[in-house]
Amino acid sequence: MPVESTRLELLSALARKVLWLSSWTIHHANHIRPNSDGLKVGGHQASSASLVTIMSALYFSVLKPEDRVAVKPHASPVFHAIQYLFGHQTREKLENFRGFKGAQSYPSRTKDVDDVDFSTGSVGLGVAQTLFSSLVQDYVTAHGWMKDRPEGRMISLVGDAEMDEGNIFEALLEGWKHGLRNTWWIVDYNRQSLDAVVREGLWEKFESMFRNFGWDVRIVKYGRLMQAAFAEPGGEALRRWIDSCPNQMYAALCFQGGAAFRKRLRDEIGDQGEVSALIERRSDDELLALMSNLGGHDMASMCEAFEAIDHDRPVCFIAYTIKGVGLPFQGHKDNHAGLMTPTQMEKWRASQNIRAGHEWEKFEGLPQQPAALEAFLKDAPFNREGRRRLTAPVIDVPQRLAFSPSPQMSTQQGFGLVLNELARGDTELASRIVTASPDVTVSTNLGAWVNRRGLFAKGEAADLFRKEKIPSTFNWDFSPKGQHIELGIAESNLFLLMSALGLSSSINGVRLLPIATLYDPFISRALDQLNYACYQDARFMVAATPSGVTLAPEGGAHQSIVTPLIGIAQDGLAAFEPAFVDELAVIMGWGFQHMQRESSEEGDEQNGMRSGGSVYLRLSTRSIDQPQRMMTPDLQRGITDGAYWLRKPGPNAEVVIAYTGAVAPEAIEAIGLLGESRRDVGLLAITSADRLHAGWTAARKIRRDNRGSKHMSHIEKLLAPLPRDCGIVTVIDGHPATLGWLGSVRGHRLEALGVEHFGQTGTIPDLYRHHGIDANAIIDAAEGLTAGAPVRHRKMAV
Repeated sequence: MPVESTRLELLSALARKVLWLSSWTIHHANHIRPNSDGLKVGGHQASSASLVTIMSALYFSVLKPEDRVAVKPHASPVFHAIQYLFGHQTREKLENFRGFKGAQSYPSRTKDVDDVDFSTGSVGLGVAQTLFSSLVQDYVTAHGWMKDRPEGRMISLVGDAEMDEGNIFEALLEGWKHGLRNTWWIVDYNRQSLDAVVREGLWEKFESMFRNFGWDVRIVKYGRLMQAAFAEPGGEALRRWIDSCPNQMYAALCFQGGAAFRKRLRDEIGDQGEVSALIERRSDDELLALMSNLGGHDMASMCEAFEAIDHDRPVCFIAYTIKGVGLPFQGHKDNHAGLMTPTQMEKWRASQNIRAGHEWEKFEGLPQQPAALEAFLKDAPFNREGRRRLTAPVIDVPQRLAFSPSPQMSTQQGFGLVLNELARGDTELASRIVTASPDVTVSTNLGAWVNRRGLFAKGEAADLFRKEKIPSTFNWDFSPKGQHIELGIAESNLFLLMSALGLSSSINGVRLLPIATLYDPFISRALDQLNYACYQDARFMVAATPSGVTLAPEGGAHQSIVTPLIGIAQDGLAAFEPAFVDELAVIMGWGFQHMQRESSEEGDEQNGMRSGGSVYLRLSTRSIDQPQRMMTPDLQRGITDGAYWLRKPGPNAEVVIAYTGAVAPEAIEAIGLLGESRRDVGLLAITSADRLHAGWTAARKIRRDNRGSKHMSHIEKLLAPLPRDCGIVTVIDGHPATLGWLGSVRGHRLEALGVEHFGQTGTIPDLYRHHGIDANAIIDAAEGLTAGAPVRHRKMAV
């Protein structure tokens, strides 16, 4: 349906203003703002320009309040300019683009003020996130939680070179499996990457691939000027030339201008009467305007393409554009780093009728009446409901999560038992848990949960094995009420799904409590996606198991070393490694609360640490003796703060053993053997090196910022009573640096034991002895830190 002329006029005017504001923002950051760090942001100037028409059509005309958009990273200035016109972005932040506390160089949910839906600085991740966000919308709709809210479209603006990112293709396959709906990907097909011009015929590969996955593909190649020219005598010959012109040549001619186009057309088409007349009827400027009028730069063509979609199937728009269109370096292969010079900018300012000193005024230079433009912006469907960040009520978490204890068990087994007990009940907490795993559901102990709660699908599907009366431990029934989302073997997809599920309260107004399980070493396979999810402040719990060389028979490929350090270093993720299941139950209860807390950059008022975020549980398959004890409030607090004394040291302690996780039996045994040779020995159970370290650094900051403050962190309080000459031995089935910092807390001598090299197959005693984390290695370390006679008792080799 043709776009009404008045609307088209206003849309085009606003797009022109967006191009100016976005370019001026970049120019100001590079040439005007004082105290600049000298970093050039030219890539934004070229990449932004190619998306101005597409984004203006979307935000000013097509989008509804429930729609969500992942903006191509380098189009950040365009996004900020659009939000500035809507009144959702400030001039102060635009003037401080890429400066401290200014508008972000890449759209950021957590750093920007203008309602960014999805952070997109990591190329490719925001694209795939929209797919999983659409699946999450289907999930909450199927569970009956969106009755008062219409479904929205999840939209991504994608660079054609961005399609090189492998996670996009992994996500496409998962979307096909789950019957993806309400998803638009708009490919900015400018045929240029950062370093080069893309290969010929790439659009054909895109088209074929998307159609194979069930997408509707719409190619928007020609603008209105081109279409009108094709209708003239000789127009078909011009179309054939455009279609056959190589990408590099077309880009080069766009940079060189109308005269270069004229010469090339004459040379290659020749004197053919009608087509020659078509070309000659246009001046050089008019010819350049015609040849630059690709579909992605034509407002009417883009609006018509968007408004023609009358179904909820996923759609891929391939919109032809020119990188840097309308700017002096349009089409140049080096324009990623291109910037307009002050002279060029001054000339362009004058051509746009913008008075010096009025560059930031919203409607400066436009011939339309400001009142008409303001009314149009106010009436834009996207803007009618104002800000679109939603909220959801907090889900109650019981004081203690129940489980069925056994005298011997592993933390992985305990994790399954806690979830199984939750699955038995009819609580709001249980109903909001949704689990997912990259094809390791059973081997990560989610089987009992799935048996009780079922797998999610938009349609019913019974377990064929059960239907055929074939005995099986697991009942895999699919239904719209299921609470486990089955995934293929792609950890990348797992964490993108967690990100989408963990943002449901903000995106859909429905709180979910997502839990992911995977093998601990394979966290590294999706570390970028995990970091991306945390950067967006998505909330989820990840149970990574089994971990470390404790998985002895499996060998090095399945044995993790570095993951405890990831847990410490990853912002927005509270990492725990409990040894005992009663600790795990406490941590999971705390974790469900932590996932729902509001967070602030300043942290919790009491301890300076993050007040909310996601949770990482590093679990083990090693079955160990479980303590029989009362879970007191003090013990609970120690567990969630990161450590407690399993054996409190005496006043003259010579040595303390601090352990984490599955090596608890070795630490306990070592402390028993040391007791006769060293005085007042202590045993510190560390459940979270991450929480301890975060509390320690936060406490030091509080003391620096508030001179005279006596605030002490949890680990400082625990270690304060130790004599200065007391030695500390730390031990973990992971990298020793995880606990090696403890000696700096109070200045104690310390030896850190752990795993620094790839593992191998064997028994647990074999590998613990090989890596120096068995009881005898702990005793040797303690002996080296303390004076006195040699330790008399050792563990006998098996």
